[in-house]
Amino acid sequence: MSFYSSLVRPLLFSLPAETAHRFALASLSKALEVGPVRHSVERQYHSSPFGNLKRFGLTFSNPVGLAAGFDKNGDAADALSALGFGFIEVGTVTSEAQPGNPSPRLFRLPRDRALVNRLGFNNCGAKQLAKNLKQHRPDCVLGVNIGKARSIPLEKAIPDYLMTFEIVYDLADYIAINVSSPNTPQLRELQQASMLHDLLTELQTRNRELAEKHSLSAPRPLLVKIAPDLNNDEIASIVNVAKQTGISGIIATNTTTSRDNLQSSPVRVAAAGEGGLSGGPLRARSNEVIRTIYRLTNGFLPIIGVGGVFTAEDAWEKICAGASLIELYTGFIYEGPGIARRINEGLRRILSREGFVSLDEAVGSRAPLQNRESSERDKNSSGRGNK
Repeated sequence: MSFYSSLVRPLLFSLPAETAHRFALASLSKALEVGPVRHSVERQYHSSPFGNLKRFGLTFSNPVGLAAGFDKNGDAADALSALGFGFIEVGTVTSEAQPGNPSPRLFRLPRDRALVNRLGFNNCGAKQLAKNLKQHRPDCVLGVNIGKARSIPLEKAIPDYLMTFEIVYDLADYIAINVSSPNTPQLRELQQASMLHDLLTELQTRNRELAEKHSLSAPRPLLVKIAPDLNNDEIASIVNVAKQTGISGIIATNTTTSRDNLQSSPVRVAAAGEGGLSGGPLRARSNEVIRTIYRLTNGFLPIIGVGGVFTAEDAWEKICAGASLIELYTGFIYEGPGIARRINEGLRRILSREGFVSLDEAVGSRAPLQNRESSERDKNSSGRGNK
């Protein structure tokens, strides 16, 4: 049993969930400022067993990232990168600061190794996040996750996203478009094909304009984060929109509103109330969505797999389903600061055990395509694939 699981986690879990989160974030940020402690932690936790990985025009030192939601305001992004993550995704951030939903709004379901949150995009606003990132930019790939401000009606969502997009553009390596949180009223309606097409088209137009303005060699990679509660027809519609608008990838998936097959008592589940469920119960559904996207795109569109990743075996399932990168959040809460290294080293052993030469070779290996050979030709000729 690790020091974290035997001592630190019980102490944190004795506190209300959001209090523990704030304490952990502040403690990490303070402890891992530049100095001997940080250098020691980096030596202990960094692991890059696969060499550099090329994904949507960016280079990742390893495939394991920290999902949006843990560091909403970019206060601790630099400190968190010392823990060995290949990328950090901050946010979700909105155009203006907002307090989110009333507390309590974050709950643990330990028997299910799960969290329920109805935070509601509480954040400091895009301008303050940009200032924070200038001071705390991580030493790895940085993603910024953007969403709609609660005060903005749905019909004005596009200008609102564009405002946030412009503010964070210069700092982000990639930008994730969150249209799938269950905790902002009507937000998930933006996953409807026509609305999503309009939103992504406008963002891509501004993306090209800003790339030219900043003399970038290419526009920023844009990824869209989708819900696990979509049916296959809805997923297919989103994939079609992604193809039409030239989106660089899909993040699958956000939290679920489902409460099926939980081990926790009905009383505890009811006490947690409404909101998005993350962690172990989401794992299988997330894998199904990843596999569906991979097949629908013939392996052409990179997928970041997220939902229920606690171990290397969990990450391996997502990679075999079609994910070329992995994100986690709840697993970090339950498993502690060594999780990225343990997953990377575990993936290295699994890769060897299964007889694969590279991680890229394993992507989608359990999601057989009708014409994998032509898919590989498409990837190589377009330059948009995993390699």
